[in-house]
Amino acid sequence: MESKREQRIQRLLQEIHAAGRLHLHRAAELLGVSGMTVRRDLSQCPQQLLLLGGYIISATQRTTGHYFISDQATRQVTRKKQIAQLAATLVSKNETVFFDCGTTTPHIIAAISHDLPFTALTASMNTFLALQEKTACRVILSGGEFHPDNAIFTPAGTHSLLEEFCPTLAFLSAAGLDEHQGVTCYNLNELAMKHHALKRAARKVLVMDSSKFGKVFPARIASITAFDMLLTDKPLPALLARQLADAGVEVVIA
Repeated sequence: MESKREQRIQRLLQEIHAAGRLHLHRAAELLGVSGMTVRRDLSQCPQQLLLLGGYIISATQRTTGHYFISDQATRQVTRKKQIAQLAATLVSKNETVFFDCGTTTPHIIAAISHDLPFTALTASMNTFLALQEKTACRVILSGGEFHPDNAIFTPAGTHSLLEEFCPTLAFLSAAGLDEHQGVTCYNLNELAMKHHALKRAARKVLVMDSSKFGKVFPARIASITAFDMLLTDKPLPALLARQLADAGVEVVIA
């Protein structure tokens, strides 16, 4: 006879087979149990179901071609903090700064002095949560539809609030830097806000740890020549280094 846990797991598998994914809160309501019970059930069957970004998915759905911010937050943390300390020194008093999504960006914000007055623009929830801790910062969040995988908002209509601003500085994140394909990321829904920042900002800074060198992902952000500076933690491979030097992109290593 199946245990109650096994019955709950089978019910979740059926729901996810039909819908693709299921939010944790909805799963708890569906099963008539607490969210903690659902979490315990999932911990007993990681080969079947996973909880990522607040959603339950089939373990077979998880591939290296998809991005979950909850996955990335614990990777390369030391490198990210080193780069972030350097990036924070670029922010001056009363600047208007665009902060991209990603898991390095909150470390940049944490490294900025609480007393420094500046205006921050973002379309990212985790970035916004970090910014709200900065008491001297004026925060502008571009809203719309929320995407839990990468924790960003995209405009519900055709207009983005980010179009109204010309930042003096933009910190942009990416998942890959390749000598042929340029700068790429996982998700197409990030491209619009990144392109706004590249079009409007006076200084465009790519923030990326060295684990991303030589990698290519589905969404192409731009060629490396679209940026003014690259902040990273290790020297670039020779060909990439030469390309950036030829393009006049300053490379700063933390």
